[in-house]
Amino acid sequence: MKKIKILSALLALVSFSAVAQQDPQYTHYMYNTTNINPAYAGSRGALSIFGLHRTQWAGLDGAPTTNAFSVNTPIADSKVGLGIGFVNDKLGVMTENTISVDFSYTLDLNSRGSKLSFGLKGTANLLDVAYSELLIYNPTDVRFQNDISGQFTPNIGAGLYWHNEKSYIGFSVPNFLETTRYDDNLQSTMTQRMSYYLMGGYVFELNPTLKFKPAVLLKATDGAPLQADVTANFLISNKFTIGAAYRWDAAVSGLVGYQITDGLFIGYSYDGETTKLANYNNGSHEIFLRFELFNKYRRVNSPRFF
Repeated sequence: MKKIKILSALLALVSFSAVAQQDPQYTHYMYNTTNINPAYAGSRGALSIFGLHRTQWAGLDGAPTTNAFSVNTPIADSKVGLGIGFVNDKLGVMTENTISVDFSYTLDLNSRGSKLSFGLKGTANLLDVAYSELLIYNPTDVRFQNDISGQFTPNIGAGLYWHNEKSYIGFSVPNFLETTRYDDNLQSTMTQRMSYYLMGGYVFELNPTLKFKPAVLLKATDGAPLQADVTANFLISNKFTIGAAYRWDAAVSGLVGYQITDGLFIGYSYDGETTKLANYNNGSHEIFLRFELFNKYRRVNSPRFF
């Protein structure tokens, strides 16, 4: 009965928009940067291909699942970076597919390698809501008579990204437009509000074979609590990564990763809930793969976590 109550709450969130719709969350935000900040596109100096799958609140029917895929690259040796991305996010009977295009332009600030990038993002969102799959208390309720299929919403965003070989700071707003989507009977389904992201990280070289790489991500959305992710990773022999993370008032996480080759990196994380919802699920799992092709303009000259 408790699981049924939790599932009912999830479905109610999908249908009635009691709170603002949130963007998908990621434990590996430091690898999936272009998803929230278009200024990151091309900053690694390689054709970077990234894929991620996240299962949130495993064991709870209707819980969120997210698939993300992106490609970004610098244009030869120019200061321009380009990227494309796709995110599939499913919660209960609601599915969102988002396609994005990223553009960045980078300025060299000084001879010590500091760079500042400006980025623009354009997105197309397609929304599906299968009301027909719900058990409706009142079958005659006009809000649930027609499914939503492929409802299109465009958006634009922008970001700034400063970095050198040991540190980075980024600020971005992926979606400037606050949009409300409707069903065929003009009943409000959900509102997508503007979110502000601030992220940063640093590389501490503890000894020749051990590096400490902390990172932080702050997200602020009107009408929602501030979200803060703090991560501490250790890189061992430039190959193996292990660390932990804390999402404020939400979860604790363990992260591992392995650099299989210069261009191939794989990682996994497990989130354990710190809220009462922990009684009804088996935690959240996230796995990703990053593959990079380097060109004549840049080879791997130092291990990077960002």
